[in-house]
Amino acid sequence: MKCHEVDFEIFGDDMQIVEVELDPQETVIAEAGAMNYMEDGIGFEAKMGDGSNPSGGMMASLLSVGKRVLTGESIFLTHFTNNGQGKKRVAFTAPYPGKIISLNMGLIGEELICQKDAFLCAAYGTSTDIAFQKKLGAGFFGGEGFIMQRLSGDGMAFIHMGGSVVKKELQAGEVLRVDTGCIGAFTGNIDYDIERAGGLKSMVFGGEGLFLATLRGPG
Repeated sequence: MKCHEVDFEIFGDDMQIVEVELDPQETVIAEAGAMNYMEDGIGFEAKMGDGSNPSGGMMASLLSVGKRVLTGESIFLTHFTNNGQGKKRVAFTAPYPGKIISLNMGLIGEELICQKDAFLCAAYGTSTDIAFQKKLGAGFFGGEGFIMQRLSGDGMAFIHMGGSVVKKELQAGEVLRVDTGCIGAFTGNIDYDIERAGGLKSMVFGGEGLFLATLRGPG
């Protein structure tokens, strides 16, 4: 594995926390301000960048900062490392009511596209980047804007979404139509676009707006 291998447990209902267990010298990266509590022996440091490209130097860090500004996130990520002996735990809390989703990136194709503010924390080695929506229609009318987050890696990552979350697995060619603004995340091989919400009468009086977002599998 490229990423550190961490264990975890999620607690709570409406306001959840995820407790991550670190072996000695293991690290987890998290959004600034997400930490809820940590055991003695864990050290933390705010850094520019996610640490997935340690040989990239200052230019790579500055590029990472610029991308995080575009997604509305803090320019820093906090790195939590177990500097002690034995296993230690650190917990991260959701910023608003909703659900924390655990993702084994190695099992879902090592890439996930998600809402701009969805990322919470991940095993060290996970790359946090931006995904630019190249289709003008989806960018303007899909409800998620032109800039989304891209997570890449083969370890555990944790995202947070408001409200209830439903997981749908699409086969090749299968299409799911979604109310705009209601897409939380999708794997990298999904084709994301929009289509008209029916005929003219349905578009004006149907209550679903002018467009629906479409997700085409597999993913």
